[in-house]
Amino acid sequence: MRLWMLVALIVSATTTTAFAQLPPDLAASVRELGTTIKAPETGKLFAPLQAKEPYADAIVERDLKYGPDERNLLDVFKAKGSDNPKPVLIFLHGGGYRRGNKRTGTSPYYDNVMLWAVSNGMVGVNMTYRLAPAATWPSGADDVAAAVTWVKANIAKYGGDGNRIYLFGHSAGASHVGSFLARDGHPQVRGAILASGTYALDPSTNDPGERAYFGADTSLWQDRSSINGLAKSNVPLLIVRAELDVPYYARQTDTLKAKLCEQNRCPTYLVLKGHSHMSEIYAINTSDRSFTSAIADFVAKTR
Repeated sequence: MRLWMLVALIVSATTTTAFAQLPPDLAASVRELGTTIKAPETGKLFAPLQAKEPYADAIVERDLKYGPDERNLLDVFKAKGSDNPKPVLIFLHGGGYRRGNKRTGTSPYYDNVMLWAVSNGMVGVNMTYRLAPAATWPSGADDVAAAVTWVKANIAKYGGDGNRIYLFGHSAGASHVGSFLARDGHPQVRGAILASGTYALDPSTNDPGERAYFGADTSLWQDRSSINGLAKSNVPLLIVRAELDVPYYARQTDTLKAKLCEQNRCPTYLVLKGHSHMSEIYAINTSDRSFTSAIADFVAKTR
């Protein structure tokens, strides 16, 4: 049997779908935007549903340094009046390896992910990282490692448990988390959520961001892909893509799932019905719990 047929059979046999809880008019607007990345347009749809500062139930400390670079910054969110040490959720934004930030101006993104974490019994850490072309592979994984080291050493004073760390990456952020996990041994990481990332680099896509980060010499890309290391990792995974995702990211996620299942390590896997590449993240901390319910269940099972 040909490899692509085997992959298709494995994916179709084990894929689960979560039904979005978007209001019908909002779901129609997301679908109208299609399967391309339209971050500003998607952000405008969900911004009215997001909380605005000052946040009633969260204490926030911003721009804490976790490394020497000017972009090695993180924000910590914790609940007011919390006592017992809580699991820690570290979030990595996307941006095609060349763009993005943990927050821009007064945008509700990605504070929304942190506020959801706090309201669900976690301490939230929202990090940013170095960007291509100034920083290339494996700088993203190195920055994840540095942030995890910082959290391990410092999060107790914010009410977090440094032995219960969860990584959550979206798009390029998921790729960086995957590269970090592909390295050996992460006992402090209890689990990881990988949403719409890249794990088996494909030069035929000719993506400028991938070439800027992973290098123009595509003969090196197989070794720089995380898929084989992820297949060997013992860190539990929740891997996610959107129904209306960019086709490349959808294929990447399905291929990773198939690879893990071939190694008898089938992950928790989710297809978010009615969502796009950006709406799956922008809808977090709204009434749509199609993604966040799965994250909460995943953390509960692995904590």
